Amino acid sequence: MATSKFASSTRSIPERDDGPRHVAIIMDGNGRWARKRFLPRVAGHVRGVETVRATIRSCIERNITHLTLFAFSSENWRRPADEVSFLMQLFMRSLKKEIERIHENGIRFRVIGDLSRFDDELVAMIRDAEALTTDNTRLNLTIAANYGGRWDILQGVRRLVADAGPTTDITEEALEPYLSMAFAPEPDLFIRTGGEKRISNFLLWQLAYTELYFTDALWPDFGDEALDAALASYRQRERRFGRTSEQLDGAAQKGAKGGTRA
Repeated sequence: MATSKFASSTRSIPERDDGPRHVAIIMDGNGRWARKRFLPRVAGHVRGVETVRATIRSCIERNITHLTLFAFSSENWRRPADEVSFLMQLFMRSLKKEIERIHENGIRFRVIGDLSRFDDELVAMIRDAEALTTDNTRLNLTIAANYGGRWDILQGVRRLVADAGPTTDITEEALEPYLSMAFAPEPDLFIRTGGEKRISNFLLWQLAYTELYFTDALWPDFGDEALDAALASYRQRERRFGRTSEQLDGAAQKGAKGGTRA
């Protein structure tokens, strides 16, 4: 398998842009949003789909090239069976309804995760949607479904060993192309809504040097103002990638003298 075309934050220093190019979001708080309004939890999930649609549009407007959304974790199977069933049906309905619009807007659609527990009909819909949008470049939209960071690393190791044979010489560079997000740069900004301050087994490998942002806003309430607050926080961060602040200042001065962006 070919080497990943994107730089690793633990082996090299990524270029710094004014804003993030890859944003990853845990969309938390749908159930609490519904309970606050004396509605069933599933009503929050329905409203959350509307927020997904608005967030996709907002990311395109803000020149974000990659958006990864944690829709269903490998641990979410522990939820009540009726809620899980509703989420699966909601995923299917939303995909049927939105995929043509996604394609018409030049968005590349992918799903990462262990799809073996999903119905064959849903898996076929996902694969058809991925094939339909394969040449689109305006925004890379990735949905993590039945996904877990530990699963991702383990499945990557298994695939690597299957190709390379038994070996103890497994390097980061060798493993990265086998991970679920090998097609994308590492996230610059991670956002979790709903007030919880943990990453919940999401993109464990890829978030090594990602800037983390937590907000009390429940996902259905996460609009443009909340997104802009997260982006403003990101722009204030000093992304050192293991270096000192003095080194960053020196690199910036050198870049200014050379007429290049630091």
